[in-house]
Amino acid sequence: MAFSAQEIKAARLHLQKSDPVMKQLLKQVGPFTLKTRRDRFAALVKAILGQQISTAAARTIEQRLLDSIAPAKLSAERLSQFTVEQYREIGISRQKAGYLLDLSEKVNDQTLELKKLGRLSDDDVTTALIQVKGIGHWTAQMFLMFSLGRLDVLPVDDLGIRKAVASSYDLNELPDAAQITEIAQPWRPYASVASWYLWRSLE
Repeated sequence: MAFSAQEIKAARLHLQKSDPVMKQLLKQVGPFTLKTRRDRFAALVKAILGQQISTAAARTIEQRLLDSIAPAKLSAERLSQFTVEQYREIGISRQKAGYLLDLSEKVNDQTLELKKLGRLSDDDVTTALIQVKGIGHWTAQMFLMFSLGRLDVLPVDDLGIRKAVASSYDLNELPDAAQITEIAQPWRPYASVASWYLWRSLE
């Protein structure tokens, strides 16, 4: 589901009124331009490929994977046909190859029903996703925000969020999860929107 214009308007008004620091960030960054990713399977593949490597390296590997299956589209059925060795030839680590195969298997046998995730609560979506090897809470949170358009997700362990909070709120060191949770109380129920502005403030 996409973020609606009405939701974003309400979120911006709330953040401006509830937190003076966030009010400045909204002014600094400008309009909220995040668009959700419609292809849920592709979003999870992208998340797995991007773990612990630079954005540029992840894009390169993702493109190699897409080139290797062309003209077919990215799908669980197609990726399940790859061997670990074939993934390795593309530049995907053995560990991530295992993750992609496990994701494809669980989507194919409907252990993970991607089409139904939008009807579930945030907690239930997370529970469904973390049964896949290589998908943890952080990846589930990114999926909730960037694929399902959930408004109140707070990725307290994300390094970018920690850096942005430290910078914007004049902290001497990176905050831990408890500190971020406390600082974020005024953002609720629009923590996802606030998080996006924090990420953008680092650019």
